[in-house]
Amino acid sequence: MRHLVTGLTIFDEVRATPGYTIFSPLGRKATHLIDLHGRVVHEWRLPGFAGLYAYLLPNGNLLAAVQTTDGPSGLRGKAGHMLELDWDGKIVWEHVDPFHHHDQRRRANGNTVYASWKLLTEEQARRVRGGREGTEHADGIYGDVLREIDRDGNAVWEWEAASSEEMYRYPINPICARVEFSHANSVWPLDNGDLLVNFRYNHLMAVIDRETKTFKWEHCDWSYGQQHNVHMLDNGNLLFFANGADVLYGGPGAGSRVIELDPATREIVWQYQGSPPGTFFSWFISGAQRLASGNTLICEGVWGRFFEVTPVGEIVWEYVSPYFSEEHPSYRGGNYVFRAYRYAADSPEIAGRV
Repeated sequence: MRHLVTGLTIFDEVRATPGYTIFSPLGRKATHLIDLHGRVVHEWRLPGFAGLYAYLLPNGNLLAAVQTTDGPSGLRGKAGHMLELDWDGKIVWEHVDPFHHHDQRRRANGNTVYASWKLLTEEQARRVRGGREGTEHADGIYGDVLREIDRDGNAVWEWEAASSEEMYRYPINPICARVEFSHANSVWPLDNGDLLVNFRYNHLMAVIDRETKTFKWEHCDWSYGQQHNVHMLDNGNLLFFANGADVLYGGPGAGSRVIELDPATREIVWQYQGSPPGTFFSWFISGAQRLASGNTLICEGVWGRFFEVTPVGEIVWEYVSPYFSEEHPSYRGGNYVFRAYRYAADSPEIAGRV
């Protein structure tokens, strides 16, 4: 099996997209930048376990998150401490919210948008449909709060799942525990101020109107088996990792897909999947990135595997993370990676720094 071999396994020097790939091994305290030969060319030491992932800003700084011990316990995707580090690892900005989870994105105006949790009231919790009966968190049911803060940490915009009448139309998947109402695992700020969000436990992706705080667009398709890393491409289509999580409970079609979706027609215009399907399968975490060459970088997170495919699905680069967690209680023994990103050598993010 491919994931049993670590390091660089495939490199087509002609068809692979030049650049550097960044990733943060879960259950460890560092973010690594590697070249196409799999060599570490730079790294940032983190003041705690990686809060899922980090990415480079146009100024070359790293926007990252680390896990805190405060806040609710037992919920997946916890972070709590957001950090901006310069190239030398100096912290130049930070914000602590013990309820922060999964994602944080920097807007063009310098504000930061992120996902947080808030405990539902008993009345709100009674309205939540779906999930496995009797599996609520010891505290009750947590719902998502999407929050935008300025550089000083002041909240300038918020949206609450529990206050959105539209959210109650979408039940929790019956295989999921009733610990969370929505489980936002990706937030993507749009240029007009709206927010594209993915709610994994409800199989829902939606664009939230900044002014009205209602859904401007929504799409729910259980055939994806839940999804991660929903974001918009330059052509207006959506790219995301369809985990295929539901097929954990049987069926020969078990496997994940990376999908490009036309939001207007809701049709799949491109996809990648394994052949047979089970050869490509990450039932949680994971993501994808469309590269300038037209190829797609895929992070098969369960196996710590990143690989680049051409538009016709040929693998031209592959690397498996050799960094296994030895300390973290949730990730010990695994080489899990939430997301990975590729940057061109002449991009603003790299700009000769390597």
